[in-house]
Amino acid sequence: MSECTHDCSTCGESCSSRTKPESLLEKPHEMSHIHKVVGVCSGKGGVGKSMVTALLAVLARRQGLKVGILDADITGPSIPKAFGLTQKAAGSENGIFPVRTTTGIDVMSLNLLLENDTDPVVWRGPVIAGAVKQFWTDVIWDEKDILFIDMPPGTGDVMLTVFQSIPVDAVVLVTTPQELVSMIVEKALKMTGMMNIPTIGLVENMSYALCPDCNRKIEVFGESRVEELARAYGIANTARLPIDSKLTSGVDHGMIELFTGDWLDGLIDAIVDLKPKAQA
Repeated sequence: MSECTHDCSTCGESCSSRTKPESLLEKPHEMSHIHKVVGVCSGKGGVGKSMVTALLAVLARRQGLKVGILDADITGPSIPKAFGLTQKAAGSENGIFPVRTTTGIDVMSLNLLLENDTDPVVWRGPVIAGAVKQFWTDVIWDEKDILFIDMPPGTGDVMLTVFQSIPVDAVVLVTTPQELVSMIVEKALKMTGMMNIPTIGLVENMSYALCPDCNRKIEVFGESRVEELARAYGIANTARLPIDSKLTSGVDHGMIELFTGDWLDGLIDAIVDLKPKAQA
């Protein structure tokens, strides 16, 4: 082997310098200092991923942490509605400012930039992925202990863009008891494994309903598989959310910050204790 000149353009050797993949991670806005990033994902839509994102953010804020939510579900943004946000995001020559909720959670979502909340976003995949990346690079998040990313459903362009361009420390996966949904969430689990991003928790939404007379748990959509999946993939933290009209009403009326319930307490404690990759 000839002596290395450090000029790969003139070299035919397959050394470690040449074969090492180039990092695609983007830096956040220069005025942002984000300590920990947690993505909330699902294998398909309609399982309550945005609600889980909102609940985790509220719980983290109740612990006195500085919290933000990046709504990466560009074509179906629902985070602003859950928090009752009607104010539009503003910007300056320095960047875009997120909108703050009643309790102090900073939110950036495409619906905070549209003139009308019901305007459809008819964009192709690369444009959507680019918008999500800008929510990371162009938004002035200031100091954040935890930034939650509400991911779009599935394992397509946007999820890949987020995992490659944003330093996600861990993900929470959301599912429901149906066998089909559980099968699909396994696809998301395998994708996060391929991207070398740990799954810190598995949340089963619509897991059961409580009988109003005897308080018995009724598994409306079938037997829970959350513990089975967690064991199979080595996930330490699980949670089961009930079918609860108070939760859905809180989302519908923009009052999610008032929710009560201890279903996610163990998971949020694990997220708070999680060491960022830079410190692990």
